[in-house]
Amino acid sequence: MSLLSLAATVLKRSAGLRFPVKYVSEKSNIKTISSTTIPTKTIHDVNTNVIKDVILFKYENPKFYMYMNIFAVVQYMFWTYLGVFSFSTLRDAPVDKSTITDDTPWFRRINLGENKYRNTLGIVSVVIGGSSLAVIWMYTLRSVRYLILNKGGKSLTFVTYTPFGKNRMMTVPMENVCCKEARNIARVQLPMKIKNKWMHYMLDMRGEFKNPLLFDSTAGLMRKW
Repeated sequence: MSLLSLAATVLKRSAGLRFPVKYVSEKSNIKTISSTTIPTKTIHDVNTNVIKDVILFKYENPKFYMYMNIFAVVQYMFWTYLGVFSFSTLRDAPVDKSTITDDTPWFRRINLGENKYRNTLGIVSVVIGGSSLAVIWMYTLRSVRYLILNKGGKSLTFVTYTPFGKNRMMTVPMENVCCKEARNIARVQLPMKIKNKWMHYMLDMRGEFKNPLLFDSTAGLMRKW
């Protein structure tokens, strides 16, 4: 074999080795670029200056609150009637202790018409009825039906349920709203506090967060006053 043919053979073999090395290098570069250019959106990338009103949260369950308030009204009427009955109807009838035996029921051993029993029963009944109605009404008024981010992103509108089926709306500045718990760890209710307002407003976790990232960037922040 001549020197010229030997050199040609070596060049061909070296050229054949370059292609796979170059190919692997290009493939590895492609993988590296593709893995580092996947966009990841966080709350810092969200534009909160919205050009129109945006619904952040929605919970549609009016029948539940209607039935709950009907139950509250019925309970209030029952306990109030029992209290009025206690004050007006029970009469003082002293118990004849000579007729009491071990088999006598407990209610026959007590003079329910005596002032301490009659007044206690009447007051407790009225308190139970009024308290149950007040608690259920307050829970209804603090249950959020819609949470709306207003145009410009500077204020929020809370639309809550009411005992009589209508909506109640309240618009507050963004800086006056504090979310007490992270959205992704809340289980049953997500409490939200409004500055200078008594009690918390509740977002039922069975509802739907229409814009989760926008919620986390605005209403979902914990603020200290």
